[in-house]
Amino acid sequence: MDTTYQKRYIKVGEIFVGVRPTEIVTVLGSCVAVCLYDPVERVSALNHYLMPLWNGSELQSPKYGDISIPRLIESMENVGCHVRNIQAKLFGGANLNISTNEQMMIGKRNVVIAKEILQEYRIPIVAQDVEGSRGRRIMVISDTGKVKLKYTRNATEGV
Repeated sequence: MDTTYQKRYIKVGEIFVGVRPTEIVTVLGSCVAVCLYDPVERVSALNHYLMPLWNGSELQSPKYGDISIPRLIESMENVGCHVRNIQAKLFGGANLNISTNEQMMIGKRNVVIAKEILQEYRIPIVAQDVEGSRGRRIMVISDTGKVKLKYTRNATEGV
């Protein structure tokens, strides 16, 4: 059977659930993408967030990890997936400014919040390619959960 894949590009603050076979693509610098896959339902979902924590002053937005990741999980449940079956893969979180100041290391903080929230939901992280100093382009094949990763030529290209 020949599968025809839709293509979907995910920008900062977006969440997408690939119920039908889809190639889900995003480009990351210090941002993080959490890729969830339910092998029973053969459904993948992907988010792309900019900052780890919502500041509480503006509208809640999935551009913050603590908003985006629970919404991503909820989106999977809304299409019939069960948390007990879901696996996670993490990408991004580069330190593009080559800073050693912990407050400025947004990429690292983005990765930490993803790991904390996934642990709360008891979702295992089965693969990751995080931190470092280079951006990444990832493509998720929604019905298999496979991820293709390509590093960008320079750090700022991933932003």
